[in-house]
Amino acid sequence: MDQICRDSPMRRFLRRRSARGGLTLLAAIATACLISLPWSLDRYDDSDLKVARRPPGPLGGFMGTDLLGRSLAMRVLLGGVVSLSVGAAAAAISVLIGVGWGLTAGWCGGRIDRVMMRVVDVLYGLPYILLVILLKVALDDVMIRRLGWSVAGANLIILIVALSSVSWLTMARVIRGQVLSLRSRPFIDAARVMGLPGWRIAWSHLLPNLVGPIVVYGTLTAPQAILQESFLSFLGIGIERPTPSWGNLAADGVSAVNNVESFWWLLLFPCGVLTTTLLSLHFIGEGLRAAWDPSAHESPSRQA
Repeated sequence: MDQICRDSPMRRFLRRRSARGGLTLLAAIATACLISLPWSLDRYDDSDLKVARRPPGPLGGFMGTDLLGRSLAMRVLLGGVVSLSVGAAAAAISVLIGVGWGLTAGWCGGRIDRVMMRVVDVLYGLPYILLVILLKVALDDVMIRRLGWSVAGANLIILIVALSSVSWLTMARVIRGQVLSLRSRPFIDAARVMGLPGWRIAWSHLLPNLVGPIVVYGTLTAPQAILQESFLSFLGIGIERPTPSWGNLAADGVSAVNNVESFWWLLLFPCGVLTTTLLSLHFIGEGLRAAWDPSAHESPSRQA
């Protein structure tokens, strides 16, 4: 037991086989997508009707071709860059907003805390799809027509902003609860007695004690954002074609599977890569939660 207590959170994380497996799978998928970016960005929309609808094999390539003769492998790899970028950016922004909001509300307390948390409650009650549609309608004209952005770039930024605008709410509640618990600790009272200003106490004493929840919930926010992006792209209000994402590739695959002629590979590979990525992030998040949660520590021989 003493040895477990002396272990660092990273060692406890790496001791779990499921966490190591998830980290390995995610690193492999992200590396493949990034290394292939120069080729996938150049060839993702190259169509050749002579090789259209080819299944995986010598003629169709590793993942086959789609209905327009485009390489599915190139589109899946570029779609991975898009989906992972959306997930990482949305998670990073939601962490910044959620930590700042929750820290301010918990530290200030009183009327400021009540007003700020009522705002969180109101946003919780709004469906995120409605927020995405409203932001898309409001920002499309500004970014594309007035600022001269490309359609693909504007859609990507709008989607990241929309997902970030609702992903920080849970983080804010968690951080506020942690701050309310920490502000009554003796080391905070000692810092106040020493005459330290409030911003320095929050920066130097509260934030270091919030690293665990921030890391854990930030990791859990990334798969949520990726899944939401895929769902929105599946509905046609996310990343617009011909720019690929795992969501709109899955939507194309669903429409290509029918009783007359089934192009199964168009659904299998995008959904397979998306599912593998989400499971990997889930295992990583669970491993981080267990590593930072003292009540979840187990004997090394019993850990999964």
